[in-house]
Amino acid sequence: MDLKKIFIKDACPTKMGGQAVMEGIMMKGEQKTALAVRLPNGNIEIETKKTKTYGKWMKVPIVRGVVAFVDSLVYGTKTLMNSADILEQYDDEIYEPSRFEAWFEKKFGGEALWKLLIYTSVAIALAFSIGVFILLPTWVASVAKLVSTNVIWINLVEGLLRIALFIGYIWAVSFMPDMKRVFRYHGAEHKTIHAFENLPQKQPGGPDLKGLTVDECRQYPTFHPRCGTSFLMFVFIIALACHVLLGWPVLWVRIVTRLLLLPVIAGLSYELLKWAGRSDNWVVKILSMPGLWLQKITTAEPDDDMLEVAIEAVKAVCDDTPPRSYTVRPETKYEYPHVWDL
Repeated sequence: MDLKKIFIKDACPTKMGGQAVMEGIMMKGEQKTALAVRLPNGNIEIETKKTKTYGKWMKVPIVRGVVAFVDSLVYGTKTLMNSADILEQYDDEIYEPSRFEAWFEKKFGGEALWKLLIYTSVAIALAFSIGVFILLPTWVASVAKLVSTNVIWINLVEGLLRIALFIGYIWAVSFMPDMKRVFRYHGAEHKTIHAFENLPQKQPGGPDLKGLTVDECRQYPTFHPRCGTSFLMFVFIIALACHVLLGWPVLWVRIVTRLLLLPVIAGLSYELLKWAGRSDNWVVKILSMPGLWLQKITTAEPDDDMLEVAIEAVKAVCDDTPPRSYTVRPETKYEYPHVWDL
C-alpha cells in the first residue's frame, strides 16, 4: 500500500463523499446530491436533488458527527432502495406486494409505505449492529475474567472481539455476487474522488472537469482516508479506549453505558475522519491504517464502465442546473455484466 498515492500532498480536499449502490453510485456535495445508475441497455440514469442541510447543528463539533451518522443511515438506505427500484423497472419479474403492503398502501398511500420500509430497514440494521457488535462482545468477553481480573486486559479482549466480528462479517458478505459489484463501484467512487481532488484548478476557482476522464481516474488507488469504512474502524478503536476508562462493571451496567456512549463515540469518530481527510501528517496516517487495510475488502478494482458512472455522478453534483432526472448515453460501448446475469 503506497500511502503517498492515498495521502496526496498537493491534492485539494473536498467535502464531496459517496456511496456505492446497486449498479451505481451516489455522490453528495454541499449543494447537490446525485444518484447515477447503469441501466441494462448501457445508459446511465441520473437523479439529482438538493442536499439536505442541518444548519447550526453541523457547526457544533461532536454533535455534527451524530447528525451526519444518523443522516447517512437513513439517506443511505433510501438511496440503496432507490437504485434497486430503478433497476427493477427493467426486470421481467412482476413484484407481488404482500397483503400487509397492499393494505398499508391503500390505507396510508405509497409514500407512507416507502417511509415505513426505509425506517424499518434502518431500525433492523441498527438492532442487528448493536446486538452483534456491541452486546454480544461485552457478554462473551466476561469469560476473560476467568483468566485475569485486569480491567485493561478484559476490555482489550472485548474490543478485539468486536473488531474481529465486524471484519468477519464484511469478509463473509464480500463473497456475495451483488456485493462484489457494489465493492467494485466503491472502488470507482474512491478513484474518482481522488482524481477530482487532484484536477487542475480553473481561475477564478474550482476544478477543471474536462480532466475528469476514465484514464485519469484509473491511475488512483481504490483506498481513500475519508471513507465510511475508516469511520467504522475509528468507532471501534475509540470505543475500546472509552470503555477502558469505565472499568468492567456488571453486565447490565456495561450494556447501558456502551449504548449511552454511542453518540459520543460516533461524534469523535466523525471529527477524526474529517481530520484524516484534510491532513497527511504521520499521526493521521497511523490512525488511518486499520481503516485503509479494511478497504482491501470493501473496495475492488472497477471496470471502465463503473468509473464512467462515478464520473457522471461527480459532474451531476458540480453542474449548476436545478435538481432533475436525465439519462446519459455514453459514446463508448462496454459489455455490462449485471448482478442478475451472474
